[in-house]
Amino acid sequence: MLKLFQMLIISLSFFVSNVFAALELELTQGVDNAIPIVILPFAGQEIISANDNKITTIVGNDLKNSGRFRLVDVGSQQMDGANFEAWRARKVEAVVTGQIKSIGGEQYSVIFRLFDVYNKNKLFEKEYKIKAQQLRKFAHHVSDVIYQQLTGDRGIFSTKIAYVLVERRGRAVRYRLQVADSDGYNMHILLSSRFPLMSPAWSPDGKKIAYVSFEGHRAAIYIQDIATGQREVLTKFPGINGAPAWSPDGSKIALVLTQTGYPKIYILDLATKKMERLTSDWSLDTEPNWAPDGKSLIFTSDRGGSPQIYRVYVDNKKVERITFNGSYNARAAFTPNGNAIVMLHQAGDMFSIALEDLKSGRVSLLTHSGLNESPSIAPNGKMVVYGTNTNGRGMLAEVSADGRVKLLLPAGEGEVREPAWSPF
Repeated sequence: MLKLFQMLIISLSFFVSNVFAALELELTQGVDNAIPIVILPFAGQEIISANDNKITTIVGNDLKNSGRFRLVDVGSQQMDGANFEAWRARKVEAVVTGQIKSIGGEQYSVIFRLFDVYNKNKLFEKEYKIKAQQLRKFAHHVSDVIYQQLTGDRGIFSTKIAYVLVERRGRAVRYRLQVADSDGYNMHILLSSRFPLMSPAWSPDGKKIAYVSFEGHRAAIYIQDIATGQREVLTKFPGINGAPAWSPDGSKIALVLTQTGYPKIYILDLATKKMERLTSDWSLDTEPNWAPDGKSLIFTSDRGGSPQIYRVYVDNKKVERITFNGSYNARAAFTPNGNAIVMLHQAGDMFSIALEDLKSGRVSLLTHSGLNESPSIAPNGKMVVYGTNTNGRGMLAEVSADGRVKLLLPAGEGEVREPAWSPF
Protein backbone atom coordinates (compact mmCIF):
# COMPACT_ATOMS: atom_id res chain seq x y z
CA MET A 1 0.00 0.00 0.00
CA LEU A 2 2.85 2.37 0.81
CA LYS A 3 4.29 2.00 -2.69
CA LEU A 4 0.95 2.82 -4.28
CA PHE A 5 0.56 5.89 -2.06
CA GLN A 6 4.07 6.97 -3.03
CA MET A 7 3.35 6.60 -6.73
CA LEU A 8 0.11 8.55 -6.38
CA ILE A 9 2.08 11.39 -4.80
CA ILE A 10 4.71 11.19 -7.54
CA SER A 11 2.00 11.44 -10.18
CA LEU A 12 0.98 14.75 -8.65
CA SER A 13 4.39 16.34 -8.42
CA PHE A 14 7.09 14.75 -10.58
CA PHE A 15 6.39 15.34 -14.22
CA VAL A 16 7.25 18.72 -15.68
CA SER A 17 6.98 20.19 -19.15
CA ASN A 18 7.21 23.52 -20.89
CA VAL A 19 3.70 24.12 -22.17
CA PHE A 20 2.84 27.68 -21.19
CA ALA A 21 2.95 28.80 -24.81
CA ALA A 22 1.89 26.34 -27.49
CA LEU A 23 2.68 22.66 -27.49
CA GLU A 24 4.52 21.81 -30.69
CA LEU A 25 4.28 18.30 -32.05
CA GLU A 26 7.66 16.89 -33.02
CA LEU A 27 7.65 13.55 -34.82
CA THR A 28 10.43 11.31 -33.51
CA GLN A 29 9.40 8.02 -35.12
CA GLY A 30 6.94 7.18 -37.91
CA VAL A 31 5.86 4.00 -39.66
CA ASP A 32 8.11 2.52 -42.33
CA ASN A 33 5.29 2.29 -44.87
CA ALA A 34 4.05 5.87 -44.51
CA ILE A 35 1.70 6.93 -47.31
CA PRO A 36 3.43 9.31 -49.77
CA ILE A 37 1.10 12.26 -50.30
CA VAL A 38 1.28 15.62 -52.06
CA ILE A 39 -0.62 18.65 -50.77
CA LEU A 40 -0.72 21.24 -53.52
CA PRO A 41 -1.15 24.91 -52.54
CA PHE A 42 -4.83 25.85 -52.44
CA ALA A 43 -5.49 28.42 -55.14
CA GLY A 44 -6.21 31.78 -53.51
CA GLN A 45 -5.25 30.72 -49.98
CA GLU A 46 -3.09 33.83 -49.56
CA ILE A 47 -6.27 35.94 -49.25
CA ILE A 48 -7.19 34.32 -45.95
CA SER A 49 -3.97 33.29 -44.21
CA ALA A 50 -0.33 34.06 -43.56
CA ASN A 51 2.39 31.60 -44.54
CA ASP A 52 2.50 29.83 -41.18
CA ASN A 53 -1.29 29.60 -40.97
CA LYS A 54 -2.21 28.39 -44.44
CA ILE A 55 -4.64 25.51 -44.72
CA THR A 56 -2.07 23.45 -46.60
CA THR A 57 0.59 24.11 -43.94
CA ILE A 58 -1.71 23.03 -41.11
CA VAL A 59 -2.94 19.95 -42.99
CA GLY A 60 0.62 19.01 -43.92
CA ASN A 61 1.78 19.27 -40.31
CA ASP A 62 -1.20 17.22 -39.12
CA LEU A 63 -0.57 14.39 -41.56
CA LYS A 64 3.22 14.42 -41.12
CA ASN A 65 2.93 14.37 -37.33
CA SER A 66 0.52 11.45 -37.44
CA GLY A 67 3.55 9.40 -38.51
CA ARG A 68 1.46 7.63 -41.15
CA PHE A 69 2.06 10.00 -44.05
CA ARG A 70 5.15 11.18 -45.89
CA LEU A 71 4.86 14.60 -47.52
CA VAL A 72 6.30 14.70 -51.03
CA ASP A 73 7.68 18.10 -51.98
CA VAL A 74 7.13 19.12 -55.61
CA GLY A 75 8.67 22.56 -55.15
CA SER A 76 7.26 25.32 -57.32
CA GLN A 77 6.36 22.97 -60.16
CA GLN A 78 2.74 23.35 -61.28
CA MET A 79 0.95 20.02 -61.64
CA ASP A 80 -2.65 18.92 -62.01
CA GLY A 81 -3.99 16.90 -59.12
CA ALA A 82 -5.67 14.49 -61.54
CA ASN A 83 -2.50 13.85 -63.57
CA PHE A 84 -2.29 10.32 -62.23
CA GLU A 85 0.50 9.05 -64.49
CA ALA A 86 2.80 11.91 -63.49
CA TRP A 87 2.14 11.31 -59.80
CA ARG A 88 2.69 7.56 -60.14
CA ALA A 89 6.05 8.26 -61.70
CA ARG A 90 6.93 10.14 -58.50
CA LYS A 91 5.63 7.21 -56.39
CA VAL A 92 2.90 9.41 -54.92
CA GLU A 93 -0.23 7.62 -53.70
CA ALA A 94 -2.55 10.54 -52.91
CA VAL A 95 -2.90 14.19 -53.92
CA VAL A 96 -4.77 17.02 -52.18
CA THR A 97 -5.89 20.14 -54.04
CA GLY A 98 -8.22 23.02 -53.31
CA GLN A 99 -9.20 26.59 -53.92
CA ILE A 100 -10.39 29.51 -51.80
CA LYS A 101 -12.58 32.43 -52.88
CA SER A 102 -14.00 35.37 -50.98
CA ILE A 103 -17.80 35.45 -51.09
CA GLY A 104 -18.23 38.63 -49.07
CA GLY A 105 -19.35 39.27 -45.52
CA GLU A 106 -16.02 37.97 -44.18
CA GLN A 107 -16.89 34.55 -45.55
CA TYR A 108 -14.92 32.32 -47.88
CA SER A 109 -15.76 29.42 -50.13
CA VAL A 110 -13.28 26.55 -49.86
CA ILE A 111 -13.27 23.57 -52.20
CA PHE A 112 -11.16 20.61 -51.14
CA ARG A 113 -10.39 17.54 -53.26
CA LEU A 114 -8.58 14.27 -52.53
CA PHE A 115 -7.31 12.04 -55.34
CA ASP A 116 -6.30 8.36 -55.19
CA VAL A 117 -3.39 8.10 -57.62
CA TYR A 118 -3.17 4.33 -58.02
CA ASN A 119 -6.90 3.78 -58.48
CA LYS A 120 -7.09 6.90 -60.67
CA ASN A 121 -10.16 8.37 -59.01
CA LYS A 122 -11.35 11.27 -56.91
CA LEU A 123 -11.98 10.05 -53.37
CA PHE A 124 -13.51 13.22 -52.00
CA GLU A 125 -14.70 16.66 -53.09
CA LYS A 126 -16.74 19.15 -51.11
CA GLU A 127 -17.33 22.89 -50.90
CA TYR A 128 -17.37 24.60 -47.50
CA LYS A 129 -18.19 28.11 -46.36
CA ILE A 130 -15.99 29.36 -43.51
CA LYS A 131 -14.90 32.54 -41.77
CA ALA A 132 -11.26 33.52 -41.41
CA GLN A 133 -11.24 32.73 -37.67
CA GLN A 134 -12.42 29.19 -38.47
CA LEU A 135 -9.43 28.44 -40.71
CA ARG A 136 -7.43 26.29 -38.29
CA LYS A 137 -10.52 24.35 -37.21
CA PHE A 138 -11.43 23.76 -40.85
CA ALA A 139 -7.88 22.65 -41.70
CA HIS A 140 -8.04 20.03 -38.93
CA HIS A 141 -11.34 18.83 -40.43
CA VAL A 142 -9.65 18.45 -43.81
CA SER A 143 -6.91 16.42 -42.12
CA ASP A 144 -9.54 14.22 -40.47
CA VAL A 145 -11.20 13.55 -43.83
CA ILE A 146 -7.90 12.67 -45.51
CA TYR A 147 -6.83 10.42 -42.65
CA GLN A 148 -10.11 8.49 -42.65
CA GLN A 149 -10.29 8.17 -46.44
CA LEU A 150 -6.75 6.80 -46.70
CA THR A 151 -6.39 4.74 -43.51
CA GLY A 152 -9.96 3.73 -42.72
CA ASP A 153 -9.66 5.12 -39.19
CA ARG A 154 -11.32 8.25 -37.89
CA GLY A 155 -8.95 11.21 -37.57
CA ILE A 156 -8.26 12.96 -34.25
CA PHE A 157 -6.89 16.27 -35.50
CA SER A 158 -10.03 18.15 -34.40
CA THR A 159 -9.85 16.82 -30.85
CA LYS A 160 -8.35 18.62 -27.85
CA ILE A 161 -6.09 17.86 -24.90
CA ALA A 162 -6.64 19.16 -21.36
CA TYR A 163 -3.80 19.33 -18.85
CA VAL A 164 -2.74 21.03 -15.63
CA LEU A 165 0.04 23.59 -15.90
CA VAL A 166 2.08 24.73 -12.90
CA GLU A 167 3.98 28.01 -13.13
CA ARG A 168 6.55 28.80 -10.46
CA ARG A 169 7.92 32.30 -9.91
CA GLY A 170 10.12 32.30 -6.84
CA ARG A 171 7.97 31.03 -3.99
CA ALA A 172 4.74 31.83 -5.80
CA VAL A 173 3.03 28.89 -7.49
CA ARG A 174 0.12 29.13 -9.91
CA TYR A 175 -1.94 26.19 -11.18
CA ARG A 176 -3.81 26.37 -14.46
CA LEU A 177 -6.30 24.01 -16.03
CA GLN A 178 -5.72 24.46 -19.76
CA VAL A 179 -7.10 23.09 -23.02
CA ALA A 180 -5.36 23.09 -26.41
CA ASP A 181 -5.98 21.63 -29.84
CA SER A 182 -4.42 18.23 -30.37
CA ASP A 183 -1.54 19.93 -32.22
CA GLY A 184 -0.90 22.28 -29.28
CA TYR A 185 -2.39 25.44 -30.76
CA ASN A 186 -5.38 27.48 -29.54
CA MET A 187 -4.45 27.04 -25.90
CA HIS A 188 -6.82 28.68 -23.45
CA ILE A 189 -7.05 28.71 -19.67
CA LEU A 190 -10.18 27.26 -18.06
CA LEU A 191 -9.15 27.98 -14.49
CA SER A 192 -6.23 29.68 -12.73
CA SER A 193 -5.73 29.03 -9.03
CA ARG A 194 -3.11 29.25 -6.30
CA PHE A 195 -4.33 25.85 -5.10
CA PRO A 196 -3.38 22.51 -6.72
CA LEU A 197 -5.52 21.18 -9.56
CA MET A 198 -5.48 17.60 -10.82
CA SER A 199 -7.29 14.75 -12.61
CA PRO A 200 -9.06 16.54 -15.50
CA ALA A 201 -11.72 14.31 -17.10
CA TRP A 202 -13.83 15.15 -20.15
CA SER A 203 -17.57 14.62 -20.31
CA PRO A 204 -18.60 12.32 -23.19
CA ASP A 205 -20.03 15.26 -25.16
CA GLY A 206 -16.82 17.27 -24.74
CA LYS A 207 -18.67 20.22 -23.20
CA LYS A 208 -17.54 19.89 -19.57
CA ILE A 209 -14.50 18.86 -17.58
CA ALA A 210 -14.50 17.37 -14.09
CA TYR A 211 -11.38 17.88 -11.98
CA VAL A 212 -10.04 17.97 -8.44
CA SER A 213 -9.20 21.27 -6.74
CA PHE A 214 -7.63 21.84 -3.34
CA GLU A 215 -9.16 25.27 -2.81
CA GLY A 216 -9.13 26.14 0.86
CA HIS A 217 -6.56 23.35 1.39
CA ARG A 218 -9.30 20.74 1.03
CA ALA A 219 -9.92 18.35 -1.86
CA ALA A 220 -13.14 18.75 -3.82
CA ILE A 221 -14.38 17.61 -7.22
CA TYR A 222 -15.70 20.30 -9.55
CA ILE A 223 -17.47 20.22 -12.90
CA GLN A 224 -16.82 23.15 -15.23
CA ASP A 225 -18.60 24.15 -18.43
CA ILE A 226 -15.93 24.81 -21.06
CA ALA A 227 -17.91 27.37 -23.07
CA THR A 228 -19.25 29.48 -20.19
CA GLY A 229 -16.65 28.81 -17.50
CA GLN A 230 -19.45 28.15 -15.02
CA ARG A 231 -18.55 25.51 -12.46
CA GLU A 232 -20.15 23.63 -9.61
CA VAL A 233 -18.93 21.60 -6.65
CA LEU A 234 -19.73 17.93 -7.14
CA THR A 235 -18.32 16.48 -3.90
CA LYS A 236 -16.50 17.99 -0.94
CA PHE A 237 -16.46 15.29 1.71
CA PRO A 238 -13.81 15.09 4.44
CA GLY A 239 -10.72 13.26 3.23
CA ILE A 240 -10.08 12.25 -0.37
CA ASN A 241 -12.32 13.42 -3.19
CA GLY A 242 -10.50 12.24 -6.29
CA ALA A 243 -10.15 10.63 -9.71
CA PRO A 244 -13.47 11.61 -11.35
CA ALA A 245 -14.46 9.53 -14.39
CA TRP A 246 -17.60 10.10 -16.49
CA SER A 247 -19.80 7.18 -17.49
CA PRO A 248 -20.11 6.68 -21.27
CA ASP A 249 -23.62 8.16 -21.32
CA GLY A 250 -22.62 11.13 -19.16
CA SER A 251 -25.23 10.44 -16.50
CA LYS A 252 -22.86 9.32 -13.73
CA ILE A 253 -19.38 9.98 -12.42
CA ALA A 254 -17.17 7.40 -10.75
CA LEU A 255 -14.90 8.81 -8.07
CA VAL A 256 -12.73 7.95 -5.09
CA LEU A 257 -13.79 8.81 -1.52
CA THR A 258 -12.50 7.87 1.93
CA GLN A 259 -15.84 7.80 3.72
CA THR A 260 -14.98 4.41 5.27
CA GLY A 261 -11.40 5.38 6.08
CA TYR A 262 -9.93 3.68 3.00
CA PRO A 263 -10.09 5.01 -0.56
CA LYS A 264 -12.98 3.28 -2.35
CA ILE A 265 -14.71 3.55 -5.71
CA TYR A 266 -18.13 5.21 -5.71
CA ILE A 267 -20.65 6.11 -8.41
CA LEU A 268 -22.58 9.38 -8.23
CA ASP A 269 -25.76 9.82 -10.26
CA LEU A 270 -25.61 13.39 -11.56
CA ALA A 271 -29.39 13.79 -11.78
CA THR A 272 -30.47 12.31 -8.45
CA LYS A 273 -27.18 12.89 -6.56
CA LYS A 274 -27.54 9.33 -5.27
CA MET A 275 -24.20 7.81 -4.23
CA GLU A 276 -23.37 4.11 -4.51
CA ARG A 277 -20.21 2.41 -3.25
CA LEU A 278 -18.78 -0.15 -5.66
CA THR A 279 -15.76 -1.58 -3.82
CA SER A 280 -15.16 -2.71 -0.24
CA ASP A 281 -12.36 -4.63 1.55
CA TRP A 282 -9.43 -3.06 3.44
CA SER A 283 -7.46 -2.23 0.34
CA LEU A 284 -6.68 1.04 -1.37
CA ASP A 285 -8.87 1.36 -4.49
CA THR A 286 -8.39 4.28 -6.87
CA GLU A 287 -8.25 5.50 -10.51
CA PRO A 288 -11.60 4.22 -11.87
CA ASN A 289 -12.24 4.08 -15.61
CA TRP A 290 -15.48 3.01 -17.30
CA ALA A 291 -15.82 0.24 -19.86
CA PRO A 292 -17.28 1.53 -23.15
CA ASP A 293 -20.56 -0.31 -22.50
CA GLY A 294 -20.95 1.27 -19.05
CA LYS A 295 -21.47 -2.10 -17.36
CA SER A 296 -18.14 -2.28 -15.51
CA LEU A 297 -15.13 -0.23 -14.45
CA ILE A 298 -11.44 -0.94 -14.05
CA PHE A 299 -9.46 0.49 -11.15
CA THR A 300 -6.10 0.28 -9.39
CA SER A 301 -5.92 -1.64 -6.10
CA ASP A 302 -3.27 -3.09 -3.81
CA ARG A 303 -5.62 -5.80 -2.49
CA GLY A 304 -3.34 -8.51 -3.92
CA GLY A 305 -0.20 -7.11 -2.29
CA SER A 306 0.97 -4.83 -5.12
CA PRO A 307 -0.73 -2.24 -7.32
CA GLN A 308 -2.67 -4.06 -10.03
CA ILE A 309 -5.67 -3.46 -12.27
CA TYR A 310 -9.04 -4.93 -11.27
CA ARG A 311 -12.50 -4.89 -12.80
CA VAL A 312 -15.75 -4.35 -10.92
CA TYR A 313 -19.21 -4.94 -12.40
CA VAL A 314 -21.82 -2.29 -11.68
CA ASP A 315 -24.83 -4.63 -11.34
CA ASN A 316 -23.44 -7.13 -8.81
CA LYS A 317 -20.20 -5.46 -7.60
CA LYS A 318 -18.22 -8.57 -8.50
CA VAL A 319 -14.47 -7.85 -8.62
CA GLU A 320 -11.92 -9.68 -10.77
CA ARG A 321 -8.22 -9.14 -11.28
CA ILE A 322 -7.12 -8.08 -14.78
CA THR A 323 -3.32 -7.72 -14.68
CA PHE A 324 -0.88 -10.45 -13.65
CA ASN A 325 2.23 -9.43 -15.59
CA GLY A 326 4.60 -7.30 -13.52
CA SER A 327 4.70 -6.04 -9.94
CA TYR A 328 3.18 -2.63 -10.69
CA ASN A 329 0.29 -1.72 -13.00
CA ALA A 330 -1.78 1.45 -12.56
CA ARG A 331 -3.58 4.36 -14.26
CA ALA A 332 -5.44 2.06 -16.66
CA ALA A 333 -8.00 3.09 -19.28
CA PHE A 334 -10.05 1.07 -21.74
CA THR A 335 -9.43 1.41 -25.44
CA PRO A 336 -12.58 2.69 -27.22
CA ASN A 337 -13.50 -0.80 -28.46
CA GLY A 338 -13.12 -2.28 -24.97
CA ASN A 339 -10.78 -5.04 -26.15
CA ALA A 340 -7.66 -3.76 -24.38
CA ILE A 341 -6.43 -1.42 -21.68
CA VAL A 342 -3.64 1.14 -21.71
CA MET A 343 -1.79 1.48 -18.42
CA LEU A 344 1.34 2.47 -16.55
CA HIS A 345 3.50 -0.64 -16.20
CA GLN A 346 6.75 -1.07 -14.30
CA ALA A 347 9.38 -2.75 -16.45
CA GLY A 348 12.65 -3.04 -14.54
CA ASP A 349 13.48 0.41 -13.22
CA MET A 350 11.30 2.14 -15.81
CA PHE A 351 7.64 3.08 -15.72
CA SER A 352 6.44 2.40 -19.25
CA ILE A 353 3.20 2.93 -21.11
CA ALA A 354 1.82 -0.50 -21.95
CA LEU A 355 -1.18 -2.07 -23.64
CA GLU A 356 -2.77 -5.32 -22.46
CA ASP A 357 -5.07 -7.38 -24.66
CA LEU A 358 -7.94 -8.42 -22.38
CA LYS A 359 -8.64 -11.67 -24.22
CA SER A 360 -5.10 -13.04 -24.37
CA GLY A 361 -3.57 -11.17 -21.43
CA ARG A 362 -0.61 -10.23 -23.64
CA VAL A 363 1.18 -7.05 -22.54
CA SER A 364 2.94 -4.87 -25.12
CA LEU A 365 5.29 -2.09 -24.04
CA LEU A 366 4.65 1.07 -26.05
CA THR A 367 7.51 3.05 -24.51
CA HIS A 368 10.97 1.75 -23.59
CA SER A 369 12.84 4.65 -22.01
CA GLY A 370 12.52 7.33 -19.37
CA LEU A 371 9.94 7.72 -16.64
CA ASN A 372 6.39 7.92 -17.96
CA GLU A 373 3.06 8.73 -16.32
CA SER A 374 -0.61 9.59 -16.82
CA PRO A 375 -1.55 7.86 -20.10
CA SER A 376 -4.71 9.06 -21.85
CA ILE A 377 -5.92 7.38 -25.02
CA ALA A 378 -7.27 9.18 -28.10
CA PRO A 379 -10.95 8.62 -28.96
CA ASN A 380 -10.06 6.57 -32.04
CA GLY A 381 -7.82 4.32 -29.95
CA LYS A 382 -4.80 4.91 -32.18
CA MET A 383 -2.66 7.25 -30.03
CA VAL A 384 -1.82 7.70 -26.35
CA VAL A 385 -0.71 10.99 -24.77
CA TYR A 386 1.30 10.81 -21.54
CA GLY A 387 3.73 12.67 -19.32
CA THR A 388 7.41 11.82 -19.57
CA ASN A 389 10.73 12.92 -18.11
CA THR A 390 13.94 12.34 -20.05
CA ASN A 391 17.38 13.68 -19.12
CA GLY A 392 15.84 15.83 -16.43
CA ARG A 393 13.47 17.52 -18.86
CA GLY A 394 9.76 16.90 -18.65
CA MET A 395 7.25 17.15 -21.47
CA LEU A 396 4.19 15.57 -22.96
CA ALA A 397 4.63 12.81 -25.50
CA GLU A 398 2.47 10.63 -27.71
CA VAL A 399 2.84 7.06 -28.86
CA SER A 400 0.67 5.00 -31.18
CA ALA A 401 -1.22 2.00 -29.83
CA ASP A 402 1.08 -0.27 -31.82
CA GLY A 403 4.21 1.53 -30.59
CA ARG A 404 5.35 2.43 -34.11
CA VAL A 405 4.71 6.19 -34.03
CA LYS A 406 6.25 8.46 -31.39
CA LEU A 407 5.98 12.23 -30.90
CA LEU A 408 7.17 14.81 -28.40
CA LEU A 409 5.24 17.95 -27.48
CA PRO A 410 7.84 20.50 -26.33
CA ALA A 411 6.80 24.09 -25.63
CA GLY A 412 7.68 27.21 -23.62
CA GLU A 413 7.74 27.09 -19.84
CA GLY A 414 6.01 25.66 -16.78
CA GLU A 415 5.27 22.21 -15.40
CA VAL A 416 2.65 19.94 -16.94
CA ARG A 417 0.58 17.19 -15.35
CA GLU A 418 -1.97 14.57 -16.32
CA PRO A 419 -3.02 15.15 -19.91
CA ALA A 420 -6.56 14.12 -20.83
CA TRP A 421 -7.60 13.54 -24.44
CA SER A 422 -11.04 14.82 -25.39
CA PRO A 423 -13.77 12.77 -27.07
CA PHE A 424 -14.62 13.39 -30.73
